Amino acid sequence: MSTRNPERTRDAILAAATGEFSQNGLDGARVDRIARRAGVNKRMLYHYFGNKDDLFLAVLETVYRDIRSHELELNLEALAPMDAMRELVEYTFDYYISNPHFIRLLNNENLYGARHLKRSGEIERLHSPLVSLLAGVLRKGEADGAFRVGVDPVQLYISIAGVCYFYMSNADTLSTIFATDLRAPKAIRARREHVADVILGYLRR
Repeated sequence: MSTRNPERTRDAILAAATGEFSQNGLDGARVDRIARRAGVNKRMLYHYFGNKDDLFLAVLETVYRDIRSHELELNLEALAPMDAMRELVEYTFDYYISNPHFIRLLNNENLYGARHLKRSGEIERLHSPLVSLLAGVLRKGEADGAFRVGVDPVQLYISIAGVCYFYMSNADTLSTIFATDLRAPKAIRARREHVADVILGYLRR
């Protein structure tokens, strides 16, 4: 790969690192494999990202930036409150289904006690607009009588993420326990509808 396009080179390294870290975790990931996947030499990788831990943080920031930016593009403010919340829940569920690497990367970072994210100068800024957006939808829902009063937007988002995240992060063990394929399309559709109903049932006044 030509190194004359820094942005393209950086993106290629991040894409390769996302695959490597999600497949092998931070400890099992190898810089040699990341460089080979990206089509660059290790010197170039270190030039852009410093070391493996800094590269892992950059990957985490990238995946968070992706999900947050898409959430803000949902245009929830233009929807009726109940419709807006269903849209957000369904989007979150669909994102986790379509991006299993996101689940694996977060699982791995939690093993380290969020050691890398604690060094990030971007994570709080990425999440603040989402909290403000949720707060606005909640206020709108309270005002028109659709939502119960006093819902905390942070607690709500944790609940949305939790009911969506747990299903995918534990699908293999749960499939074994209940002797059913929870990754089958029919099971995924049923779970998607269920999690939306759970959140909306809580919010309903």
